[in-house]
Amino acid sequence: MTDFIVGPLPLWAEIVTAVFAVLGAAFAAIGSFGLVRLPTFFRRIHAPTLGATVGVWCMTLATIVYFSVQGFNLFLHAVLIVLFIALTAPITTIFLMRAALFRERQKGGDVPPAAKSG
Repeated sequence: MTDFIVGPLPLWAEIVTAVFAVLGAAFAAIGSFGLVRLPTFFRRIHAPTLGATVGVWCMTLATIVYFSVQGFNLFLHAVLIVLFIALTAPITTIFLMRAALFRERQKGGDVPPAAKSG
């Protein structure tokens, strides 16, 4: 079996990888700051979800560029991570929001009324 890492990356690939990695870290940090700084749960829930999703997309693009250039072929295995995050983060957020709305309505908190069906 040959060694996967063959040498240093070309400068353009290092720059693209670094930009995407820094952007991904920045979005994740912004999401984390939003989680801490926003006042209510209903405002607080959006920042980490969006930060995590966009941050994972950027990190995945950095991974794809790095390993594609390093291995001399297109590396798309990392897209599975993005698909997993893109599916689970919004669904988890919806469940958390519904649970929080249910609890606030039980307490008589200030939330919009439930939608009436039919």
